[in-house]
Amino acid sequence: MPEVRVYSTKQCPYCRMVKAYLERRKIPYADINVSEDAEAAGEMIRISGQNGVPVTVAGDRIIVGFDAQALNEVFGGEAPVDMYDVIILGAGPAGLTAAVYTARKLLKILVITENIGGQALESWAIENYMGYRMVTGEDLMKKFEEQAKELHIQLELDGVLGISRDGDSFTVKTATDRSFGSRCLIIATGKHPKMLGLSGEERFIGRGLSICATCDGPLFKGKNVAVVGGGNSALQTAIEMSKIAKTVHLVVRSQIRCDEVYRNLYSTKENIITHLNVDVSRLLGDQFITGLGLRHRDTGEEANIEVDGVFLEIGWLPNTEFLEGFVPMNPGKEVVVDENCHTNVPGAFAAGDVTSVKGKQIIIAAGEGAKAALEAYEYLVRTGHG
Repeated sequence: MPEVRVYSTKQCPYCRMVKAYLERRKIPYADINVSEDAEAAGEMIRISGQNGVPVTVAGDRIIVGFDAQALNEVFGGEAPVDMYDVIILGAGPAGLTAAVYTARKLLKILVITENIGGQALESWAIENYMGYRMVTGEDLMKKFEEQAKELHIQLELDGVLGISRDGDSFTVKTATDRSFGSRCLIIATGKHPKMLGLSGEERFIGRGLSICATCDGPLFKGKNVAVVGGGNSALQTAIEMSKIAKTVHLVVRSQIRCDEVYRNLYSTKENIITHLNVDVSRLLGDQFITGLGLRHRDTGEEANIEVDGVFLEIGWLPNTEFLEGFVPMNPGKEVVVDENCHTNVPGAFAAGDVTSVKGKQIIIAAGEGAKAALEAYEYLVRTGHG
């Protein structure tokens, strides 16, 4: 086994998932905190060409981000069971809650997910989850994960390519070319961040353009950054980055629309410069981002700002690409469910932000995950498999 190094930051949930992946397989590794070691951060950038974490080095193989397929290729996956009672897709608040509830019913379950914690991991501070006055998304989801681990729930870190149904069983095909069978399915795949839609923006991901401020924020200590967006997430990110960065440019397409608590905190930060009613017209830079081009939406006037990093907080899209033709979806590509988390496919349930349920909150997703699990158990009992 080659020597393994993981370049990480303390706040990064995806770094924690890489390390958890290695620990589950009893693979020794060196953990290098690049937020506290500028020389190591420079080494990481030289090795990977990335200004974002995590970066895993195993011999001559370099894995950027939490890439389940690449990790499985290097370190090998786990042997599957022939048939599960329930397969749960996703391990955010809905998926992990569903896993705990189904495990307590003594069902044979499998969770397939590309990450642990879902979009809740992106939250700097959560102040409306019962039982906590304030908790970070990472800490809350760590509690969820710990409870799931106590029940020895099997977890496959993988992406889903497609689902098929044959009689009363389902087959899930994954990105690593594996297949898993189940009698019941709970879809809880959540959402992923929107991109700007600019030509060539993909080449700047990890090179100054970030969709995870909690992961990459510490790498921009004392630098100039931009946060794109005008809602709660954008304001929260701008506020937190104002404590780390030299200057924060808040780039808002129209006007700021956020809760009063964030507006009040934002108004006290002297190093946040706000640009209202503008679009990002281009990303500037060669290998790494050096600035943004802005276009005023009324006048058409163009201006450039110099920044070292850009954090996108412009909304979320459901992770439902693999579900086309399998279950009905609304115009927003969310899975259509009834009040009890049923899709129109017998034995297939859905919960959390991936669904048509209007409320998009962690506490709602967790409750929907519990409902989906109980409905799945009733379905299995009713069909003679519970």
